[in-house]
Amino acid sequence: MAHSGFSKSRLARMHDVMARHVEHGNAPGVVTLLARRGDVEIDVIGTTAVDGDRPMQRDSIFRVTSMTKPVTAVAAMILVEECTLRLDDPIGDLLPELAEPRVLARIDGPVDDTVPAARAITLRDLLTFRLGSGMIFGPPDQYPILEAIEALQIGGVGPPDAGEPLDRDEWMRRFGSLPLMNQPGETWMYNTGSWVLSVLIERATGKSLDAFMRDRIFEPLAMVDTGFTVAAANVDRMADAYMADPETGVLQPWQQRDWSQPPAFCDGAAGLASTVDDFFAFGQMMLNGGTFDGERLLARPTIELMTVDHLTPEQKATSGFFPGAWNGRGWGFGMSVITGTDGISTMGPGRFGWDGGSGTSWFSDPNEELVAILMTQRGAFPLFSPLYLDFWTSVYQAIDD
Repeated sequence: MAHSGFSKSRLARMHDVMARHVEHGNAPGVVTLLARRGDVEIDVIGTTAVDGDRPMQRDSIFRVTSMTKPVTAVAAMILVEECTLRLDDPIGDLLPELAEPRVLARIDGPVDDTVPAARAITLRDLLTFRLGSGMIFGPPDQYPILEAIEALQIGGVGPPDAGEPLDRDEWMRRFGSLPLMNQPGETWMYNTGSWVLSVLIERATGKSLDAFMRDRIFEPLAMVDTGFTVAAANVDRMADAYMADPETGVLQPWQQRDWSQPPAFCDGAAGLASTVDDFFAFGQMMLNGGTFDGERLLARPTIELMTVDHLTPEQKATSGFFPGAWNGRGWGFGMSVITGTDGISTMGPGRFGWDGGSGTSWFSDPNEELVAILMTQRGAFPLFSPLYLDFWTSVYQAIDD
């Protein structure tokens, strides 16, 4: 038995499983990382592009999409610890666009049929996705609010610059012109809380979200390849991104923006690019209770607060998320929290982290002293993706103690 508690033969089995996904065309390439008790195991397979000859590398750069959310939550909690922000203060002072929100009388009702908000929106609401707005998982033509969102081009199921590129203030003005979908604090709704949080952090600090994260997170953790832009000299290290055609299953190019140029909106929900080593530093910091290589970003009690389930059973029941989403799962601050065990790939109550829809996944598991990361660039819905599921099954079957 290895000191780390990993079985070498079972790590080889994991390699074979991931290699089969690449051979079968499920992704052009994969980078995986498992870390436990000081042992870091990294495996690199395949190429950076479909039909490409450029090998995937350990330092290949990936769009981590929704794995951005926990990083944005950490940025907010840095400001809470410094008393720049408070969890339960109204956000209206910094975001006057949301100081006196109206709320739809019915989520599927007319946009002009509203009632006053029962209370103000707080930072805690943004972190727990209970501000009152977010993605609706249902037929768009049943919800007039979705038509209004599309007309304003502020992002419904895509990033805020899905149409014309909007800066933070214009996006905030347009978003604030619409009613909330639910009363603040009542219902979990995915994604939009991180967009609003991006603007809140920028206004609270007077810096772009990119600059604040670089100063307070990326540089202290030596995350040299993480940001909302990629240095021009490093763009060729980015793995190409793909989404499967829904009819043919053939991988098609996806998310091909110019990463060497700064975005109009620093998207704290899905806008970061990173590498497996960079994100390991973040995941290990979270596992260590806020510290990594002698740098403390947050206090242990803060990490503990971020990584417990903040949702009530009633809020989960009305979230409208996909069927089975809350089986053994909850939501902390900007990330998922495992609350039960429903299979080898979801082992470990207390495990926390999140996935990226572009093909990435990270969780830290305090019970197993484990950090595991998957990096690829084949977009998929994580909990229904064989590649994701096989990765997490392979992670836990490799434990040997």
